[in-house]
Amino acid sequence: MKNYLNFETELKNLEEELNLLKDPYNQEGLSEVNTSKISEVQKEIDEKLKEIYSNLDPWQTTLVARHEDRPKAKFFIDNLFEDFVLLSGDRFYGEDKSVISGFAKFNSKSVLVIGQEKGQDLETRIDRNFGMMRPEGYRKSIRLMKLADKFGIPIILFIDTPGAYPGVGAEERGQAEAIAKSIQCCMELKVPTISVIIGEGGSGGAIALASSNKVLMLQNAIYSVISPEGCATILWRDPKKTLEASKAMKLSSKDLLNLDIIDEIIPEPIGGAHRDKDQILDNVRNSIEKNLNIFLTMDKDEILSHRKNKFLSIGRTKGFTSQSASLEDLSMKENIFDKLKIQLNKNKKIILSGIIILILISIMLIYYITP
Repeated sequence: MKNYLNFETELKNLEEELNLLKDPYNQEGLSEVNTSKISEVQKEIDEKLKEIYSNLDPWQTTLVARHEDRPKAKFFIDNLFEDFVLLSGDRFYGEDKSVISGFAKFNSKSVLVIGQEKGQDLETRIDRNFGMMRPEGYRKSIRLMKLADKFGIPIILFIDTPGAYPGVGAEERGQAEAIAKSIQCCMELKVPTISVIIGEGGSGGAIALASSNKVLMLQNAIYSVISPEGCATILWRDPKKTLEASKAMKLSSKDLLNLDIIDEIIPEPIGGAHRDKDQILDNVRNSIEKNLNIFLTMDKDEILSHRKNKFLSIGRTKGFTSQSASLEDLSMKENIFDKLKIQLNKNKKIILSGIIILILISIMLIYYITP
């Protein structure tokens, strides 16, 4: 049974009519399929889909991003990757089922895959905590990202969460610290990282895994620091003003691309990703492959600099500021002793070798000069 959103009532009626036409034996007085009428209704459905989904407002986009039939992280992991090996536990407290993680093959190359999973039905949603990660989930992700960095394995992350879990137990175990450490880890990695926002990208729960070289976003996904309901409650004291909040927050993929917060919009089938899962799989696969290829010619330091410069430049050319700052102005200022220390650390092997050679030469000279 299909699930419809509140602005899809006309579409629901048309599709119910189409189903009856395709199965005439369930209707009194009909005994054959009316193919011309089926074609006519199907054409109406296609036109209605195009009309609705080409004019979605930000709140309607939010509802599409939350659609219960929308493909989740587990769907992408199962269908985009081969030889997936599930890895569990943070080695401190326990396992967090709201995040699926492990090593796999993508186009015959090793990758680390991390995906926030909401679940498909009530039972799995409760088991997955509706995609809201606890501290152990972030610590598990940190552990695996450091492992991937050690062996030079690219990282692909699927973002789909309303936010980090705000429960008492999560706070007692250091939720804020775990999120901060996850962001720090993402920024320090020297392997390519690609984040794909497939549904909701909510609050620090999403940012903790979306601090990547490339942030991709499905056309009808959302990405924001707070939910529209939460924003409306805080600013207007009215949780019903979700449309005003959604517009103000610039949470749609189009707005975020315009602000250079994301790098690419992955197109969805007309009617949303849930209407043609094969097509959305192909689109996501092609986008990931294209973006991974960008980093093939980069070394570790270039990959790190690429990520650093990407985040330093956000908000410098577009947004609320009228003047842009150069990346050099945003860099941490170092005195001459700090620069000297860095150069010594970089060239310590060469310096050590030179000292050893000088000592050997000195010994040889002393030996030959001394009578």
